[in-house]
Amino acid sequence: MKTHSHQFKPEEVDILNTDSRWFQRGVKESIYIAAHNPDLNKDRGRHHLPAVYQPVILSLAEIDDQDRLSLVELRPPQPWEFNARDPQPLKEGEVKFTYLTHACMELNFNGTIMFTDPWLSGPAFARGWWLLHEPPADWLDRLEKADFIYISHLHSDHLSYPTLELLTKRNPNIPIYVGDTSMPVFVKLKESGVTLNNINVLRFGLWHEINEDLRFMIMMDGVHPDMDTCLLVDYKGHLILNTVDCTNPNGGRLPHGVDVMLSDFAGGASGFPMTLSGGKYTEKWKEQFIKRERNKLLYYKTQVVRDVAPKVYCPFAGYFTEAHPSDMYVKTTNTKNDPATLNQIRTWTPQPGAELDLQKVIQGDKDFITPPPPGTKLFKESWDFDKYLDEINSTVDNEIFAYPEWISVYYNWCGFHSYNLVIRMIETDDNFHPIEGGYCFLVDFEGATPTYPKERPARVHNYLEMQNRIGVHRQTVLHGMFWDNLYIGFNNRISREPDTFHYLFWNHMQILLPRDPPDWKKFLEERKSMEAPRKKVWKPDPVLIPGTPITANGSSASNHTTDSSSLPSHSAGSSLKWIVPAAGVAALAIGLAVMSTVEFNSTFAGLKPH
Repeated sequence: MKTHSHQFKPEEVDILNTDSRWFQRGVKESIYIAAHNPDLNKDRGRHHLPAVYQPVILSLAEIDDQDRLSLVELRPPQPWEFNARDPQPLKEGEVKFTYLTHACMELNFNGTIMFTDPWLSGPAFARGWWLLHEPPADWLDRLEKADFIYISHLHSDHLSYPTLELLTKRNPNIPIYVGDTSMPVFVKLKESGVTLNNINVLRFGLWHEINEDLRFMIMMDGVHPDMDTCLLVDYKGHLILNTVDCTNPNGGRLPHGVDVMLSDFAGGASGFPMTLSGGKYTEKWKEQFIKRERNKLLYYKTQVVRDVAPKVYCPFAGYFTEAHPSDMYVKTTNTKNDPATLNQIRTWTPQPGAELDLQKVIQGDKDFITPPPPGTKLFKESWDFDKYLDEINSTVDNEIFAYPEWISVYYNWCGFHSYNLVIRMIETDDNFHPIEGGYCFLVDFEGATPTYPKERPARVHNYLEMQNRIGVHRQTVLHGMFWDNLYIGFNNRISREPDTFHYLFWNHMQILLPRDPPDWKKFLEERKSMEAPRKKVWKPDPVLIPGTPITANGSSASNHTTDSSSLPSHSAGSSLKWIVPAAGVAALAIGLAVMSTVEFNSTFAGLKPH
């Protein structure tokens, strides 16, 4: 208070009374001010919450038609109980599910066709993920005839622009439904160049009627309400639950006894720990960690399925592979859960073209699955790598990279600052060797705006060194893309001192970047009008030439200064530390808190991994 010219003597202060609901009241007041009168937040006033929470606040606070504020809880009551319907009799063949690939399912409700998360063509996360299964040969014919599509979130294994580009050439008016997340699912639609004319954003927890028999609702994830959603479908009173990638779907409250449940199960959808090097990150440690994490995920998914108690469970949304030859290390290291291990639950392990008959499930028939037609190709054997890698690498020779000032323009645009972190970004070839024409630079985020020192600062600081495939790195910069393609797509290699996960940094770079890309046209015009000097060599030859190899601790042996004498020491066997916001239970219930930083030893802290 003294910094704001307010002074008092503690001995003269008497606490007359306390309100048992002070915390809830304070949070609601902060939400109201942030949503309804943000000017009161100026100068970090009493209603100020950290910027990381603002998108969540605005998604939770809604103003109704009478100008009243309502709050949307992350742990809402069971919305499916509103206007609930008793199950009606079905006929065999009336409701059929056909699996295509990954998280893409065709649901046929007596002729009304719904698709979920159609990733059916091209890679995901730049060039890191490729389809494991070969989709049915007629997938595009089927998709263009769908009555509507549900897309759960913006990650590219669910929102596949290569797939939608092919679809919109045939049917750009197909209705697409997404949840009202604070980070819009189609936030990068303009940059994609894809034309979609019928995107519908639905509020959470409300039935949306397709016809008198069919309705559905979209629900938010309790851990990642800013981006993740799940789906509940009601056909004649029969419920189908698709939790997709949600970590805590609907805040943990889910309907019991649904007819069919679908969810992810495989794991392996993160750059950690495959992309980490140095210190404890030996191959043995990674193997043990991955095995332990997969077992934890499998146990958690099993418990959720048992709580929901579906008549049949379908594990999906995990059928991807690191197919490109340059990612063989990740493919062999990043083992995934086998759906066969879920045999204690009545499970449908899907194959492309296989069909599930809902009425046969309800009857308890053993033959509720029709296998794929004879001759169906189940697994992909080729992926047309060159087509997609050429598109990515076409950004390498963009003229903005001739001017080193792009670095400050980009990182100022990113908007991350006031955090004691220094990063070194090194552009590399496919095998993470530095190359001539690639950039190597430092960014220091400690101040109100980033700075770009030539050497690491003498102060004690956190340090990340990232070797990034040049094509993916420059594509990310040029189009203002989230850093998922670099990290989740296994397109970088990371070492860090100390061995700390910086939640605020990664959360910002993965979901909080500005929605519009930097104005590179203006940047080029200014550089040219000023006759600014160009970097002597700013792009590699078309054939990327391997440079200096990466050393054992993850640092490149190229000619740059790395002075770690001022950093706190850490042993190779030290436990991984995560820095995350901490809050009371009441604040966690609505995803809000006054920021307090703590460190704890854990391998699961709720960061969105995929």
